[in-house]
Amino acid sequence: MVQGARFWDRLAKRYSKKPVADEAAYQKKLEVTRKYFRPDMEVLEFGCGTGSTAIAHAPFVKHIRATDISSAMIEIGKGKAEDANIENVTFEQATIEDIDVAAESVDAVLGLSVLHLIEDWEGAIDRVHAMLAPGGVFVSNTVCLGDNMKWFRFIGPVGRFLGLMPLVRVFSERELTDRLTRAGFEIDHQWRVDKTVVFIVAKKAV
Repeated sequence: MVQGARFWDRLAKRYSKKPVADEAAYQKKLEVTRKYFRPDMEVLEFGCGTGSTAIAHAPFVKHIRATDISSAMIEIGKGKAEDANIENVTFEQATIEDIDVAAESVDAVLGLSVLHLIEDWEGAIDRVHAMLAPGGVFVSNTVCLGDNMKWFRFIGPVGRFLGLMPLVRVFSERELTDRLTRAGFEIDHQWRVDKTVVFIVAKKAV
């Protein structure tokens, strides 16, 4: 955790100022996600970055618990929420592995642009399933390099060793959907955003 936190802490200020790469796609993801929201919902987001998406979704749910490995990212998120007068988003530094969440206590979980950055991404999916209430949804946006960039599994470790990039796991879209299904999810929405990114809404059975 320490190495990953330091990497993202260094990038936090620059990351917060970086514009969204594809604004139209981002807005579509927000729109699709909100179709699953209700005003009484408790939402958890892991890998929230500087909090922009949590803040954007805040008016549509009861509460969002936004977590990230980087304390610098979290501090920027708190500032953004304060500036926007958003009071129903709680920010905290944590990883998906160490978040304290009661079983079946969350209505929706957001894991956006983060699963491929987790060492045990398969275990993270199991943990999300356990914390979701029956009928709850897991919304993910994931880079699946295993479909078109398998060679990255050899380049990535070098970049990480040099401190130029974080841990990046390489798996395919099929491997991701199969793992979600094995964990007990049903795929309710699946969209191949571009050559590598896959947006999925997976639902836990009632």
